[in-house]
Amino acid sequence: MNTDVYVSITPMAEPAVGCTAELERLGDEIAELSAHLDAATARLLELIREFDARAGWNTGFRSCAEWLTWRVGLDRGAARERVRVARALGTLPRMAQALARGELSYSKVRALTRVATQDTEERLLAVGRAGTAEHVERIVRGWRRVDRLAEAQETARRHRSRAVHVYQDEDGMVVFRGRLAPEVGAVLIQALAAAREALYQKAHAESVRAETSDVSLEPPTMPQQQADALALVADAALHHGIDPGAPGERYQVVVHVDAPVLADADAPGQSVLDDGAHVSAETSQRLACDASRIVMRHDPDGRILEVGARTRTIPPALRRALHHRDRGCRFPGCGLRFGQGHHIRHWAHGGPTTLSNLALLCRRHHRAVHEEGYQVERQRDGELRFRRPDGRPLPESPPLPAVPADPVGILRARNDERGLNIHARTSMPGWLGERLDVGWAIDVLHPLAAPLTVETPVATP
Repeated sequence: MNTDVYVSITPMAEPAVGCTAELERLGDEIAELSAHLDAATARLLELIREFDARAGWNTGFRSCAEWLTWRVGLDRGAARERVRVARALGTLPRMAQALARGELSYSKVRALTRVATQDTEERLLAVGRAGTAEHVERIVRGWRRVDRLAEAQETARRHRSRAVHVYQDEDGMVVFRGRLAPEVGAVLIQALAAAREALYQKAHAESVRAETSDVSLEPPTMPQQQADALALVADAALHHGIDPGAPGERYQVVVHVDAPVLADADAPGQSVLDDGAHVSAETSQRLACDASRIVMRHDPDGRILEVGARTRTIPPALRRALHHRDRGCRFPGCGLRFGQGHHIRHWAHGGPTTLSNLALLCRRHHRAVHEEGYQVERQRDGELRFRRPDGRPLPESPPLPAVPADPVGILRARNDERGLNIHARTSMPGWLGERLDVGWAIDVLHPLAAPLTVETPVATP
């Protein structure tokens, strides 16, 4: 049985002349507004760069990117990328100006700043103006491949020259001198930076402790901070089992604290390490929040009369419940998965070791609460309230900014005030539709690329 199928084809109607003009107007408005947004993004990155350089984020947050996730609501990856681009544009003035005039999109600038230097900025800026965002991404990928090939031999040479020398000086100080491969050095630098941020914060110098202590307010020098950070990195490495075959007790840090000091930081008494070095009463209280505890009784002459059994301040079962409930550091804007149990009311003050009196804080924010003047309390509804050292509340999420009724009009007006002449063709690339030859473009643009060889025809007799 044959079946005939009939297909009816209706030609597409051409848009009316008036409709075409309207669509073109809409397209121009999209292009113009996009250029306005790019110009505003340049100003945003400029503000982020200044805020980052002046450590305005250093109010309980570990980095500018972390502050952006809390204050602006950016994804962590997007926040880190904004900070990276902002820093890069600080050394690339031509590229920053092109973005500020709306001539380059943020997508192009984000790609170009991955490879641009002061020496190559001008030629890469020409690439951004001439090509589409896809062209720019392809050229940047090719650029980075050439960089990797050119650096292969240099990498091997560096690897052979790696070395670390450690020796003890005449005064007993330990001296380090060495050379590390760039990627290893980058890990060390990042670890030192993280440890340094954990130890030294701007809030620390401005905290209540500065008002109640006779200690000089002069902050440690950068080399001194690096030395302290290295000690913290070593401690953290051993704590996380870098030498799992050694007995667990070997790497424990023991602090001897007089009982009155735990209850009152101003009480007479001592807080000393095993080697006799003194630590502050606030540090002792922080360590005692979540540690093993052994009670020893002494006679008036200092002789030990009785030693109790070692007990955990927070039992394992309660710790599991704490991690399950809090699921990370509770300090606003942090959320780091691993942390320490903090007694909201310290057990030495009569606070119970119960779930309602505990909060999970990462190591850095635990220090902020005990030693930098930050405060935390649990409300009647069970929620936590944090306060800055000056008593101002630190909310879980910041208040939403006021948005004008006509944000687009405000954006255009601000750009006009800055003397920007932005229109529908401001950010249009100079590409004429030709196919992109990435290999040829890299040979022409990259300073390390092999020079082009041109064959000259030879006339035959």
